[in-house]
Amino acid sequence: GYTVARETGMGGRVNTIMQTCFFAISGVLPREEAIAAIKKSIEKTYGKRGESVVKRNFAAVDAALSHLHEVKVPAQVRATFRMRPPVPPEAPEFVQKVTAEIIAGRGDELPVSALPADGTFPSATTQWEKRNIALDIPVWDEKICIQCGKCVLVCPHAAIRAKLFDPAEVNGGAPPTFKTADARWKDFKHMKYALQVAPEDCTGCGLCVEACPVKSKSEVKHKAINLAPQAPLREAESLNWDYFLKLPDNDRKVLSVSQVKDVQLMRPLFEFSGACTGCGETPYIKLMTQLFGDRALIGNATGCSSIYGGNLPTTPYAVNSEGRGPAWNNSLFEDCAEFSLGMRLAIDKQNEYARELVARLSSLIGDELAGGLLNADQSNETGIAQQRERVAALRSKLAGVNSIEARDLHALADSLVRKSVWAFGGDGWAYDIGYGGLDHVLASGRNINVLVLDTEVYSNTGGQMSKATPRAAVAKFAAGGKPVAKKDLALIATTYGSVYVARVAMGAGDMHTVKAFLEADAYDGPSLIIAYSHCIAHGYDLVHGLDQQKAAVNSGHWPLFRYNPRLLEEGKNPFQLDSRTPSIALKDYVYNETRYTMLTKSKPEAARQLLELAQKDVQQRWKLYEYWSKMPNNGEEKK
Repeated sequence: GYTVARETGMGGRVNTIMQTCFFAISGVLPREEAIAAIKKSIEKTYGKRGESVVKRNFAAVDAALSHLHEVKVPAQVRATFRMRPPVPPEAPEFVQKVTAEIIAGRGDELPVSALPADGTFPSATTQWEKRNIALDIPVWDEKICIQCGKCVLVCPHAAIRAKLFDPAEVNGGAPPTFKTADARWKDFKHMKYALQVAPEDCTGCGLCVEACPVKSKSEVKHKAINLAPQAPLREAESLNWDYFLKLPDNDRKVLSVSQVKDVQLMRPLFEFSGACTGCGETPYIKLMTQLFGDRALIGNATGCSSIYGGNLPTTPYAVNSEGRGPAWNNSLFEDCAEFSLGMRLAIDKQNEYARELVARLSSLIGDELAGGLLNADQSNETGIAQQRERVAALRSKLAGVNSIEARDLHALADSLVRKSVWAFGGDGWAYDIGYGGLDHVLASGRNINVLVLDTEVYSNTGGQMSKATPRAAVAKFAAGGKPVAKKDLALIATTYGSVYVARVAMGAGDMHTVKAFLEADAYDGPSLIIAYSHCIAHGYDLVHGLDQQKAAVNSGHWPLFRYNPRLLEEGKNPFQLDSRTPSIALKDYVYNETRYTMLTKSKPEAARQLLELAQKDVQQRWKLYEYWSKMPNNGEEKK
């Protein structure tokens, strides 16, 4: 089926082709009856989406039949090669003996004794899975690349990464096809820049190509990164990837974390998840782990983000070269916010007790070290690194002291390093089932960050309507188009006046997205980031996901803004409207997606009426936001 899809150029119709091939050769029904049944099913399933969609699926059926040929099964094995093992031979012992067996479908054969007694599985194991599913992978043209980092930022699976390195400090050994370019950083001109893809972990979504702003002046459609067939490149690029990983990670302390160009150099601690090809959610999670992952604690509501975040047998949350990574936990669907608040409360109590102990044992520790631990400025990467050095020195001094207080402080020393607590979940959790708990947490005043991955529908359970579903969109339980407007969760949260709130869309503003994450983490109180996440439930090829994010913003459907209570303290308006006046009609955004166009086929009059109302929703909300953003300051600005 995949071969036919590749040969016919119908990669988007793989499911139809696979179904056709199965029925055509299985003998479940006579071939003519099977094909008739498939086409009848296509008409029923896709009829509302328009005649062109039905015709494309019919063409896929016909192409599949014309490309079928019988493969004679020999009486004995004649292959000269062996199937690749489930994981590479260099994988850790547990991965070899347990994880690999589950990947190979032999998990039921594992003895109970092979499984961890406490149920814990190692993290950072998706790197060994090597799904090898991409038909095409990105190829870097180092000659025209401007090293902007956009391709790295938007990659849903962290399969394309960048590093700067000093050639003089690397012990050679680079594969012959490993590419580099002179670094285009003012402070790192002596260094080399490498952009590398993991060929067996890439899913071939093409978002990196769409994000690339560089076009060749001599070749039409050629960019600084382009898709090419994976198979001929696989072996060489795998060697390049292995070499790339051995290059030292860049020092976070010398990077500007607010610049996309520098963020690309930060190691992601969320990689190679099982999320859909082109997923709109995972880039936000990956970004969070790049910025704060080595000190992050995450509570994850059940949903897409918990399935690709904590699946069996592999785990996408990883660790850096120092062995630090996010602490991740899955909660029930409805109580993610409260669950995560519990982690915040526990951390705060541990920090409080640790500080008490430092003060009590200052004569033992030394006044200088004790003062440094208690008064550390941890507002940036340098400050956090210095605090970790102090914690290491503290543990050294406590190692030989046999007292209850010393042992307690030794155990709690890490709580003296600033932590970033996050609650992750989709709109079904945040807008609907978990909203009561979310509201309670936002009202708590505690320093907790909430990331809502808003696909505007219950994605993980098949596309049911949520309160985030926009007016006129079709979803399960809204087959006639949602009759009422989308709930404005962001605006509701701002009414507290003490909650940092941001609405972001990476495809429309990558720098804006990075800034919102940094401000949320820096704010000493509750923060809420609502991130526009394109999804397969929207009904279009997700290679256009970034364009749709931009269209959502340009149409006024998804205004970008930040509400920062800190600005109130400075006598400034806390509401910052970060997108421009709508420049396109709503229909120019929504009618790129099947969830809207299917209603024009089934109920055209209802579609027209709902679109008119939806356009009014956009206009009224924009006027409100614009008015609020232009309100006078609440006092004299501080000079």
